[in-house]
Amino acid sequence: MITKKDKNATRKKRHARVRRKISGTAARPRLNVFRSNKHIYAQLIDDVNAVTIVSASSMEKDFGSESKADTAAAVKVGEMIAKKAVEKDVKSVVFDRGGYLFHGRVKALADSARENGLEF
Repeated sequence: MITKKDKNATRKKRHARVRRKISGTAARPRLNVFRSNKHIYAQLIDDVNAVTIVSASSMEKDFGSESKADTAAAVKVGEMIAKKAVEKDVKSVVFDRGGYLFHGRVKALADSARENGLEF
């Protein structure tokens, strides 16, 4: 019997491969992206102390957009994470795409975060 590959399992393998190479510190945290079918999430993580510094998602109350899963929502989440990071005096980050391909919503979030003050 032919079975289909689990896309999320292959994504997790890619993510583990990337995570072996990158790590966030307090000075330069890791910008992690997770996208689901309904929402998109972003976190700034200090891996040394195992602490989330800042987070933003399309589920927040002040998000206020109709669609929460398209590229426009990703742009807005990118703006939110960048503004919150600048408030915490974080300017430089390491980008972690979470095993996803760098296009579509992930790319939109990254570009928006760059435009609003984050460097990576």
